[in-house]
Amino acid sequence: MSELAIQTQRLVKKFGSTVAVDRVSFEVEEGEIFGFLGPNGAGKSTTIRMLCTLTRPTGGSATVAGYDIMRDDGKVRENIGLVAEKLIMYNELTARENLKLFGKLYDIPSGSLDRRIDELLSRVHMEKWGDSQIGTFSTGMKQRINVIRAMVSDPKILFLDEPTLGLDPQSTAEIRDLIRRINREQGTTMILTTHMMVEADMLCDRIGIIDRGRIVALDTPRGLRRLVSGTDTTVMTFEIPNLSPGMLKKVASLEQVESAIQEDTTILKVHSRGDTAFDAIVDSIRAKKGRIRAVSSQEPTLEDVFLKLTGRKVRDEVSNRAEVNRRGHGGPGRGPHGRGGGSRIR
Repeated sequence: MSELAIQTQRLVKKFGSTVAVDRVSFEVEEGEIFGFLGPNGAGKSTTIRMLCTLTRPTGGSATVAGYDIMRDDGKVRENIGLVAEKLIMYNELTARENLKLFGKLYDIPSGSLDRRIDELLSRVHMEKWGDSQIGTFSTGMKQRINVIRAMVSDPKILFLDEPTLGLDPQSTAEIRDLIRRINREQGTTMILTTHMMVEADMLCDRIGIIDRGRIVALDTPRGLRRLVSGTDTTVMTFEIPNLSPGMLKKVASLEQVESAIQEDTTILKVHSRGDTAFDAIVDSIRAKKGRIRAVSSQEPTLEDVFLKLTGRKVRDEVSNRAEVNRRGHGGPGRGPHGRGGGSRIR
């Protein structure tokens, strides 16, 4: 049986009367890629901040790499790496100088640090750019350096916050491949936050979905999909050349329909339930003079599960704004040993 890399027990974080994280309990095994998903303001970022010792919990407990996040926060920081959404690097310095700077924060001896930097640059195929300024790099190149920056201290656990956000498809593929290789070759435990359901599905062994401060589902990607496919819910796509707002409203109002989404000018995606749903939907479209060109049924995706559990309304990140305003213990300015280099996890 694998050891636990992370264990939380009834973890709570409050900002005044607002409960951002509400008695969250979960475990992450060593060597696992664990996805942590949730809508804006759901509490995932605040949970990650507590695990990274960037903010203190109001209640409950957690251990990271076997160390208590409250009593042994320094030891926790020694055993983790953080790839934040915001690049933590200096454009005026070269890639090698950036890596050396962060290695010195961990008191790594110069000889060992130089060898480690050479190894990491080779891992991401950036050897020939090691002595070039970061400011001259493309976004994808910067992100590759950002990932290995978090690996300089050879952490047991790596937190990745939206690691492919804003990257082009080629750079996204490179970062995903890098994540897989680090996990496979070094056995590094990874905690991944992302809003890209395809990415979570591709990379994660298990996924926890948090909503309104509570874990609402935790399973493998396949297990989560069964939350939809194991019911009488059907996902159907209708191609309608003359699709109109009136048709969308009519279909969405049916008692058999859980949701109806217009994906483009001619495509209507419907989540329905029950044996009578198909006939009712078709009748509603035709009643609005809709011409159905094609119909297809599909397996639920991880996005379908996410929306089923958390709803479709876009939310603001209230808990994060409150946290930034309060600037509690262990705020964004703290680095691996409490000496600079930190970054706000959004």
